[in-house]
Amino acid sequence: MKTQINMKNGNIQERLNKLLSDYQVYYQNLRAFHWLVKGQRFFQLHKLFESMYTEAAENVDEIAERILTVGGIPLHSFSDYLENANLKPEKNLRKESEIMPVVISNTEHLLSSYRVILAEASEIEDEGTVALMSDLIGSTEKQLWMLKSMAE
Repeated sequence: MKTQINMKNGNIQERLNKLLSDYQVYYQNLRAFHWLVKGQRFFQLHKLFESMYTEAAENVDEIAERILTVGGIPLHSFSDYLENANLKPEKNLRKESEIMPVVISNTEHLLSSYRVILAEASEIEDEGTVALMSDLIGSTEKQLWMLKSMAE
């Protein structure tokens, strides 16, 4: 029984490390958008992206600590992040019309990942991971609603 649980924890560790990798790319994209955005809503978007990358940095820490809690080792090099991430780094996007679809798409991807991890963590009764994913789902759903409302 213990081997089966460890094997399942290994799956959660892998999923969390993929999420961590995506989050690092997401974070860096937000930093770039914060620095590079131009246009009529510069101040609003500049401030928005700063609040989003600040929250993302906190979530990165929570995810890495969860990986450690379930017995894994969080990925911690940029090469590992790039190798394991599904999100891609964006470069030289400056216009709101270029940036917002990427932010929305990346946020939707993260939300989808949380739901997969939540389901798998529920199956193995990993309540700590379930709680973390539940919290992330709630805040991300609200964030997506706001982003999509802004983009209309």
